[in-house]
Amino acid sequence: MFPNRMRYVAKHMINRLTIRHAGSASSPFAILRHVGRRSGKPFETPIMVARLGEDFVLALTYGPKVDWYRNLQANGKGTLIWHGKAYPIEAVEPLEHSIGLHTHPLHERVILRILNVQQFLRVKVAAPEPVEV
Repeated sequence: MFPNRMRYVAKHMINRLTIRHAGSASSPFAILRHVGRRSGKPFETPIMVARLGEDFVLALTYGPKVDWYRNLQANGKGTLIWHGKAYPIEAVEPLEHSIGLHTHPLHERVILRILNVQQFLRVKVAAPEPVEV
């Protein structure tokens, strides 16, 4: 029950606060643009990311049943807005916990450990494009 409550709080409160600055050079959050798997509606979700070479690492903070992840799986594509650039997503694959956790800076690792995040994703992206607002 607790994870469902946390997902609700994140989706309806925290996301609305963080989306304002997500994707900018000064934000620890990126914006994930994805399309609803049933509705076809476009969505933007703020998400904590870390770099791993040319790829990105995303934490499945609330597990694999979150809408943004299920939408990526269903559609096979999306876009990550990070530091003012749009990165088209080419592939998403599971990443070993220890690697995923250690790509994040210390303060984020602490948060991820408190939240008991167990799953991470490696997101392969194409070359960045100009951001469309």
